[in-house]
Amino acid sequence: MNSPLTESDLADWFARGCKPASAWRIGTEHEKIGFCAETLRPIPYEGTRSIARVLEMLQQPGWQPVQENGKVIALTHGMASVTLEPGGQLELSGAPLASIFDTCRETTDHLHLLKAITDELKIGFLGLGFQPKWKQDDIPWMPKARYAVMREYMPKVGKGGLDMMLRTATVQANLDFSSEADMAAKMRVSLCLQPLVTALYAASPFVEGKPSGYLSTRSACWLDTDPMRTGVPACVFEDGFGFSGYTKWALDAPMYFVIRNDRYINCSGGSFRDFLCGKLAQLPGELPSMADWELHISTLFPDVRLKQYLEMRGADAGQWPWICSLPALWKGLLYDEKALADASAMIEDWSHAEVVQLRNTVPKTAFKTPFRDTTVLQLCECMVEIARDGLEHMDIRNEKGESEACFLNPLFSAIESGQTQAERWLSAYHGQWQGNIDRIFFEAMHV
Repeated sequence: MNSPLTESDLADWFARGCKPASAWRIGTEHEKIGFCAETLRPIPYEGTRSIARVLEMLQQPGWQPVQENGKVIALTHGMASVTLEPGGQLELSGAPLASIFDTCRETTDHLHLLKAITDELKIGFLGLGFQPKWKQDDIPWMPKARYAVMREYMPKVGKGGLDMMLRTATVQANLDFSSEADMAAKMRVSLCLQPLVTALYAASPFVEGKPSGYLSTRSACWLDTDPMRTGVPACVFEDGFGFSGYTKWALDAPMYFVIRNDRYINCSGGSFRDFLCGKLAQLPGELPSMADWELHISTLFPDVRLKQYLEMRGADAGQWPWICSLPALWKGLLYDEKALADASAMIEDWSHAEVVQLRNTVPKTAFKTPFRDTTVLQLCECMVEIARDGLEHMDIRNEKGESEACFLNPLFSAIESGQTQAERWLSAYHGQWQGNIDRIFFEAMHV
């Protein structure tokens, strides 16, 4: 029988993610909101034109289906996967790759295959951060047991949780670290810059057919979604922050569930700290395994999530150029030594309270948000310039001689114009669309 886990064992689990810089990779995840092209209604899970049929048609050689209670809920291929979010949003979780050019190829191949499927099934997928037309009740829940637990618990701890689950979509970048100190530096920088990324990638200004009052309705949902497991953990701003500090925060974040005999046991609201002592009410006397800890970590949703790598979670989903720009931005900021030092200097004296306030404000005003004696637009310009310099210095180039900095072009264009994608869509809605939200289904559709 294995010895009981200690708090130190749990912290050591994060430390096992440390890698030398030569082994650093970038993983990219992006979600898409599906719809039936002829009716602009949600795609059901089952049927001839369905999410299940899409998963079946995506099963190219090497891709393996994952089933739960006899229903396919995901596909895997090595370290890559295609999974379902609660409202049928389709997510590609890409493999850890060496360059943004590799990410670009992976994303392009996936979208080209998906385009052939959507043409045949007469469906589409949107690249934006929040479903622009449907109500919560219009959207079918996907048949995953973990979502049943979350669906019941979310309304108890915030008003935005169910919207987050059913109506939002994001793009995310995952990056490595070499040591505890490297992790802490990268986490501090990325948590401070996450509100800037939220502003830069704002692409969700509509709800139920009308302007929502936000430029990123997706990120607004997160402001009222279970504050014990989301947001900006204060521990990251403490002197000496490391794996132990994050472990303590995670131990006190409420649990959702454990898995026993392939079944989810609802432990919502329970404490992993109690579980560590054999005092979890739902499993009295039972002690957790490391698999239980890994599962718990996957149910925490801070703006930057620590696993055995770092997950950047602040951006609205977008179309192809925006998908590839996010890992490029974070690689440029965090993987070049000088760029990381410059980014660290930029945010060196930002306080936890200031970052929280910034996070609370940018969903509504994005680039126009004031910060100290400047604006988020000017801060975004500085951030993207640091990332560009970092990518240029790393000097990874394609056959045309272009560096990975070419993937930052949509960011520079947005900064130069001073307009987010959300603001461009709002202008079209009030102008040429004449208030017809249906137009966005074709403007924002993945091609």
